[in-house]
Amino acid sequence: MTPQLNYSGNSSTELEDPGGADKTGEPDFAILKTGVLGLIFVVATCGNLCLLQTLWSKRKRNTRTQLFLLHLCCADLVVAFFQVLPQLCIEITHRFRGSDVVCRLVKYLQVVGMFASTYMIVAMTIDRYHAVCKPMVSFFKGSFRRYVAIGAAWLISLAFSTPQLFIFSLQEVEANLFDCWASFVEPWGSKMYISWMTLAVFVMPAIILLFCQIKICTGIYLNMKRKSLQANPSDGRTSTKGVSNAMLKTVKMTFVIIMVYSVCWSPFFVVQLWSAWSPTTAPTNGPVFVLIMLLASLNSCTNPWIYLYYS
Repeated sequence: MTPQLNYSGNSSTELEDPGGADKTGEPDFAILKTGVLGLIFVVATCGNLCLLQTLWSKRKRNTRTQLFLLHLCCADLVVAFFQVLPQLCIEITHRFRGSDVVCRLVKYLQVVGMFASTYMIVAMTIDRYHAVCKPMVSFFKGSFRRYVAIGAAWLISLAFSTPQLFIFSLQEVEANLFDCWASFVEPWGSKMYISWMTLAVFVMPAIILLFCQIKICTGIYLNMKRKSLQANPSDGRTSTKGVSNAMLKTVKMTFVIIMVYSVCWSPFFVVQLWSAWSPTTAPTNGPVFVLIMLLASLNSCTNPWIYLYYS
């Protein structure tokens, strides 16, 4: 099973088997895998649609963070409908069912959703960084910066996903048997593309997120310390508490979103790189590999519940 980063094309574990047999050799496990995918799709769709409707109904008084969450919901819905749902259909039919145009479009939108989800988290974290560490700059230019950041996240997602339209196509794998496969220049094409996608989708955003979170935590600590020193003894405790309550709520939520994303996707990227650079030793078969793929898909379910918890 391979979710949307099915870059390895003809060498992927799923595509090596035209019959789509379960690699664990256990029919019960295949049924369980299909059931879990279906559950993930339902939970991700319902959760994100409900949160999207709630945020949209409050759009006139949306906070900065709620605006980012609204677009993050849209990105997660793209993941649910173009990553999880197609994979669920393939698990049921054992074959991609669609035209060449549908094949290219689905593969394109799969990566668009992942890029958008990642870079919306990055944009939201950068916005929190400006709000905490550069409040005066954020006050005067916050609205403009907010919409620029959201627009940039979507534009980057649309642009960086373009190679999918040319890499994937409907190909004849056997006599009168077609599937949505990738074509690479061998032997380095798949290695370079998987490495690039890992760098663009995971490594570079992780570095930005880590930098911003360190700066945010440092800024909050220094701000609280300064407020505590400046406050009168009679109201010092109230002032310090006010600063922490105002800043920590969305910062904590953003931090949890980042951590959940990292936990869900880091095993997937490690396995993808491993399979690209050392295919003979990579753990691309068995229940552990399937669980890693399911864990990656699970991320599209989590953000609405994180927001609900912190609300």
